[in-house]
Amino acid sequence: MIDSWEWDETLFAGAAAYYARGRLPYAPGLAEVLAEALRLDGRGRLLDVGCGPGTVALTLADLFREVVGVDPDAGMIAEAGRQAERAGLAGRTRWVRARAEDLPAGLGTFTAVSFAQSFHWMDRDLVAATVRDMLRPGGVLLHVSDLKTEPPATEALPDPAPPRAAIDDLVRAYLGPVRRAGRGTLPQGTPGGEAAVFTRAGFSGPERYVVPGGQALARDHDDVVAAVFSMSFSAPHLFGPHRAAFEADLRQVLQEASPSGRFSERRPGTEVFVWHKRPSGGAVG
Repeated sequence: MIDSWEWDETLFAGAAAYYARGRLPYAPGLAEVLAEALRLDGRGRLLDVGCGPGTVALTLADLFREVVGVDPDAGMIAEAGRQAERAGLAGRTRWVRARAEDLPAGLGTFTAVSFAQSFHWMDRDLVAATVRDMLRPGGVLLHVSDLKTEPPATEALPDPAPPRAAIDDLVRAYLGPVRRAGRGTLPQGTPGGEAAVFTRAGFSGPERYVVPGGQALARDHDDVVAAVFSMSFSAPHLFGPHRAAFEADLRQVLQEASPSGRFSERRPGTEVFVWHKRPSGGAVG
């Protein structure tokens, strides 16, 4: 776990409803890249750990016979179910409210396990070792994230970008200078070094795949407000009785940045590291 921080159930409290609208989507073609790279044929099972509202699980659902999403937040699980219904995938998906540390939770074995920008919230060594044992022989672990090293595009956007610095300043004015996370704080942010964790747990690799982004996305004030409330460090519950005042101030910042109500952002690229389950006895201590 993260030093001096303990998970609690308020981490994303109230944020689920804002995810689908607020979070920038993963790069188009993610499913196609993984289908070709891993020769997925729609017959296996996927476990998405820390699934949130089902974003990656539903993106990859056509590659598997069954997809199981696990998340400790009741709102996220409910939203994932709604998104699956809208996508016509309810019959092939299952949503389980549980912490990653509660696995295997009787869920069986899987062809692939995915972590999409969720692994840093967990007891990483414990969870990595557990999901390794839940993978069938030849199974893979997918570590999915936005591409952080993507070079900036040179083409001009049609509208202003959201005023991130001003938004961050406003969040700090309401919540203080130290990053909030549930009932605790993360002065140093979330941890990295996933490669060492996966290697210790008995995985080999990784193979790296990049799905390019860069497409211009139209956004409006409501999209940007949703993006702010979808983040753990600015989740709705953190503002308590000042939430309405914060949102009013946030909308004023957005109005000043773009009186037309329109913003533009570039869709980020997506980076996937594929780790392969080593045979039994292959874990590194």
